[in-house]
Amino acid sequence: MTPVTRKRYQESLDALRGDVVGMGELVLDRLEKGLESLSTGDEALAREVIDGDDAVNEIYLDLEDRCIDLFALQQPVAGDLRFVAASFKIITDLERIADLATNLGRYALSGDEGLEPEVSIGDIGDVAIDLVERSLRAYESGDVDACHRIAADDDELDALCLRASESLARDLIEHEAGDLIEHEAGGDGPWTAERLLDDVSTILLAVRDLERVGDHAVNVAARTLYMVENDPALLY
Repeated sequence: MTPVTRKRYQESLDALRGDVVGMGELVLDRLEKGLESLSTGDEALAREVIDGDDAVNEIYLDLEDRCIDLFALQQPVAGDLRFVAASFKIITDLERIADLATNLGRYALSGDEGLEPEVSIGDIGDVAIDLVERSLRAYESGDVDACHRIAADDDELDALCLRASESLARDLIEHEAGDLIEHEAGGDGPWTAERLLDDVSTILLAVRDLERVGDHAVNVAARTLYMVENDPALLY
């Protein structure tokens, strides 16, 4: 490879890194807006998140093609090969986070008032967003220490999600069943078992999706660790 060719090749790698980070920043924006729409019931914002998924998908397909071209045309070796392979996998995780953000927008349009678990959806979302943001910065800078911390801190998100799910189940049993009986006995609102279960299901789905966001953030960190140090420790 001539010096000029090598320079262009390196520029292609640098551009790929920058554009993967750019995709991640767009996905973070989608995630933040999806969470806000769910928390506030802002239907316009929810539709913006849902409609914006196509733009993320287009970026994903473009980056996927560029990774394939680098594999096929440049035949990268050693560290460059790991970088392209990690980037190829990371954009898949980012695309899936965007899908989960879209889910949050759809939940916001469901019309259910929802129930507030012991741990708020906003708090869970903040932790999930933080993990994604940190994983993206770790990929950008090659920070292996950050990768290990992200994997450890995902346990906090899992614990919050478990507390939220358990509190919803507890409230459903201990409190909402009583409210249901009261309303059916002549209370002031059309509270039905079906509506109650719909509300609980919406929140549980949101909790599950935010937990999965954390899992994808850990995947990004794991692939970054492999990219930088050829260390597959976090991949399993």
